[in-house]
Amino acid sequence: MRVAKEVRDDRTVLSIQEDRIDAHNSGELKDLVLKTLEGGAQNVVIDLARVQFIDSSGLGALLSGYKNANLRSSGFALAGLQPRVRSMFELTRLHRVFDIYPSLQLALSA
Repeated sequence: MRVAKEVRDDRTVLSIQEDRIDAHNSGELKDLVLKTLEGGAQNVVIDLARVQFIDSSGLGALLSGYKNANLRSSGFALAGLQPRVRSMFELTRLHRVFDIYPSLQLALSA
């Protein structure tokens, strides 16, 4: 999975560079988020602006990251959800669980 990682102020931004998060690559995402948190990141923002499709395994990988962040008292937010991806979060009611921002800039300024 291609991911651009950068630190902005006190936040670690993981920008997904794929158009899909599915069973094929969700395990890599889950591992990357866990390693980022284990590395000491306190506030993680996942930028999903390029992602056009996400399936249940992708949602599960993000939920795992959210749970691991909570265990470490770290912040965890999602940004830039495209309409099809946003609808998956709404169908599964996960939009009530995650902090979701329309853009990365809004997530960073929150």
